[in-house]
Amino acid sequence: MSLNPVVESVTARIIERSKVSRRRYLALMERNRAKGVLRPKLACGNLAHAIAASSPDKPDLMRPTGTNIGVITTYNDMLSAHQPYGRYPEQIKLFAREVGATAQVAGGAPAMCDGVTQGQEGMELSLFSRDVIAMSTAVGLSHGMFEGVALLGICDKIVPGLLMGALRFGHLPAMLIPAGPMPSGLPNKEKQRIRQLYVQGKVGQDELMEAENASYHSPGTCTFYGTANTNQMMVEIMGLMMPDSAFINPNTKLRQAMTRSGIHRLVEIGLNGEDVRPLAHCVDEKAIVNAAVGLLATGGSTNHSIHLPAIARAAGILIDWEDISRLSSAVPLITRVYPSGSEDVNAFNRVGGMPTVIAELTRAGMLHKDILTVSRGGFSDYARRASLEGDELVYSHAKPSTDTDILRDVATPFRPDGGMRLMTGNLGRAIYKSSAIAVEHLTVEAPARVFQDQHDVITAYQNGELERDVVVVVRFQGPEANGMPELHKLTPTLGVLQDRGFKVALLTDGRMSGASGKVPAAIHVGPEAQVGGPIARVRDGDMIRVCAVTGQIEVLVDAAEWESRKPVAPPLPALGTGRELFALMRSVHDPAEAGGSAMLAQMDRVIEAVGDDIH
Repeated sequence: MSLNPVVESVTARIIERSKVSRRRYLALMERNRAKGVLRPKLACGNLAHAIAASSPDKPDLMRPTGTNIGVITTYNDMLSAHQPYGRYPEQIKLFAREVGATAQVAGGAPAMCDGVTQGQEGMELSLFSRDVIAMSTAVGLSHGMFEGVALLGICDKIVPGLLMGALRFGHLPAMLIPAGPMPSGLPNKEKQRIRQLYVQGKVGQDELMEAENASYHSPGTCTFYGTANTNQMMVEIMGLMMPDSAFINPNTKLRQAMTRSGIHRLVEIGLNGEDVRPLAHCVDEKAIVNAAVGLLATGGSTNHSIHLPAIARAAGILIDWEDISRLSSAVPLITRVYPSGSEDVNAFNRVGGMPTVIAELTRAGMLHKDILTVSRGGFSDYARRASLEGDELVYSHAKPSTDTDILRDVATPFRPDGGMRLMTGNLGRAIYKSSAIAVEHLTVEAPARVFQDQHDVITAYQNGELERDVVVVVRFQGPEANGMPELHKLTPTLGVLQDRGFKVALLTDGRMSGASGKVPAAIHVGPEAQVGGPIARVRDGDMIRVCAVTGQIEVLVDAAEWESRKPVAPPLPALGTGRELFALMRSVHDPAEAGGSAMLAQMDRVIEAVGDDIH
């Protein structure tokens, strides 16, 4: 089938908007290839430092025609998703030697867990960590020792950060090496039910702890379809990992076979390989659109309305919320995975997974088939299912879904649109994810209750102050205010109010977790309160309409009075838990719609100052 006209027009819109920035990016990557720091150009002293501890690989590392893979790892054993990566570097070295190549750990990057920091002070470092990861990736690759890059990362800000850093070394081929989701534990809906019972005081901390331990119980990614698993979907649908590698459980023979195959393929596409495929040419406008289509078709995390623009910017590509909203109008929702449905990513993978999604979306003309991927056969390889025959990795054509309660075809979707749209009005611009919202909750019109701290919302609930129809407004939560923490801790509380029959919505310039679901939420509101955005003028009792049907976020106040109001003053910056170390990242205004990255904002200013004189 020919390409869907909306997908085609949005792609053309992005290409036109990105003409100058993309041209300059590609020129800089060509400059890196031709004049940058590369292993054959290193002086003897430089090279000796780099290989001093690399026996038995020293002879191969001194051979300029060989391939050396730089491994950027985000391993730690506090984060379940990243614990399996502990053994990967040694395995990767063995797999590289099998095909006459070498590998070195180029550097490590932090991997913080939003599940651990949710509702805590440390969550205010979460979005900032993405820039730190990008810069850490750049530091590792700056040694110029590598002909290819293996990126070891899975969760939340980690994969976007790795890609952002690697894209500034886009003359190098790169591949994400996943580790996979943990096996299924306590069903996510049961976990959520027990959380809401705890909020109501109907179960104690022991019961809550038992449920949480039964949900998060072993190495691997959390099994709900939040930001971490959306990362894996997006990287696979962009063609930046081995086909069908996103959702294979850790510590299995198939998982190891996939890693081995990935390293062998990375050597083939490396700078000295037979099929060179630089990352800069794999991540183009069409690949970014494919990522957005996948996000919408699978009901992925709203966090990617921030991360996708940031990844794109690192490649000189400009995408905004209007692009995502237009695509959402045309891309049907064909999966239901918790929080949009009752089943988890393991069930999704069993009934067809990414190969079936990609085959179906391609058949319907929703995806660009002509993108450059890391797989030899191109994008068509990603519509194939992986399995083992003995110890050999083999592929077969994707089959239709075996459970239409989890995964459907485009002709019979769960809903005709992607369920993520741009919201506009006199309160600014916001993102709203409707894929998990019941129809009767799509429009909420109620008095505002305004907060500047999420913990005050919990206190107000406990004091009985929210037992009514209410739009909870939580402001001064944007990138420039406090780093834009997730406010997922509010989900059980607001869910209880909704279950009691009240009309409830959240309006915030902060973020919600990819695991947030049934409560209507207009999030990432911009301009944020910290810079005097309209949300800073809202008062307790103002009637607010949050309507996903019309795309409105409106305060229903007399226009003259509204215009006469002054924004409230920002609170003092918070100190403690290292937050003061990140003041620099709060000092450069970069809106959420552009990616919320002080690093990219400053980068863009430098590139604009240089202009086209890249060389």
